[in-house]
Amino acid sequence: MTSSAPADGTQLVHVGRQPIFDVQGSVVAYELLFRGSIDAVAAGRQDTYATSSVMINAFTEFGIREVAGDRLCFINLTREFLTGALALPFGPEQVVLEVLETVEIDDEVIEGITKLVDAGYRIALDDFVWGSGHERLFGLAAYVKLDLLDGDVSHLDEVVAACREYPNIKIVAERLETGDQLALAEKYAMELRQGYVLSHPQVLTVASLSPSRLRRLELVSALSAEEPDLQRIVTIIGSDPPLSLRVLRASNSVAAGHANRVSSVRQAVVMVGLPHIRQWALLMALEDVSGTTEEHMLGVLTRARLCENIATWFGAAPDTAFMAGVISGVGELLSVPPAAMVEQFPLAPAIVAALTEGTGKLGRVLRAVDAYENGEFGSFDLAGQYMDAVRWSTRALDFSTRFAAA
Repeated sequence: MTSSAPADGTQLVHVGRQPIFDVQGSVVAYELLFRGSIDAVAAGRQDTYATSSVMINAFTEFGIREVAGDRLCFINLTREFLTGALALPFGPEQVVLEVLETVEIDDEVIEGITKLVDAGYRIALDDFVWGSGHERLFGLAAYVKLDLLDGDVSHLDEVVAACREYPNIKIVAERLETGDQLALAEKYAMELRQGYVLSHPQVLTVASLSPSRLRRLELVSALSAEEPDLQRIVTIIGSDPPLSLRVLRASNSVAAGHANRVSSVRQAVVMVGLPHIRQWALLMALEDVSGTTEEHMLGVLTRARLCENIATWFGAAPDTAFMAGVISGVGELLSVPPAAMVEQFPLAPAIVAALTEGTGKLGRVLRAVDAYENGEFGSFDLAGQYMDAVRWSTRALDFSTRFAAA
């Protein structure tokens, strides 16, 4: 998933994106692809790690709207996700689940896919080969993808005719690399097209902070309790800035049309819902990437806690101030301007105004913290509050160390 780990404690996160076109040449969807580096030409792997990385990167690092806008996203799934052994951490609104050609179609897979379809998910059969057993899924599929480069085109009449018996199926002509292959898609009136002759995959890259593995495991543990403690879960997420940002981005994917905008970590957790938070945490535990440095985490946590400590001085809500401190601190660490940061989250207007314009009660909090961090002490003596923030942040990081040793 990452190509490097820069000295500032960040990492570069990548996801591949290849457009899928309709017959008029308009982009109607993207297939999201695993990419281990910015210059990777091919995925290199199609396993659970790759699938988990694509999901996490697309939904919680970039934000699905940044990756695809309002278009559909085709995502490869391995057997574990299709059978429900690993739960999907997102709803069906903007995704098409691709059944890889390597998945053996048995009763367990069919049962799992039936449940996914009943829940509203759309299914695509990837690299479909007649006689492979995947035709058993025709009654559940919304898309069938046909490889016109390396696939056996001698049976196209039979395959297309079989697909046309199911009115809900659209055919995706994939791996189109020549004009002849494009003409073949036209001949059979295949509704959607994908391939190098139309567009090569793009590799999207963003600088990111990785949540510590210890925090992920701690979060999984807290979420696995018979009666999960919401306050403990909020505390775990709130004490790890990368986790906080990922939960915020996940909340953005469910916030469309939502009357309320997020103003605290607790509200983001409630909006996403504990079941989805649990599913994201499990995927993050699978991802196995290194965390950022303790020094940088301590700096962001201290800033967020300091914002929280002085919030009431300016009439601002402490939990909202903490969130603003996390977002602004991580943005500075990633060299991402505030305007770009706020576009990724469904934030309350007061937070947006504070981060982008420095206005309002919350804006005064951020300005006071900025001044103190820059050595401009002004009329407010923040030394006591700052020392409390340092102690709190240090304890939060020490707790992770103790958790690891336990």
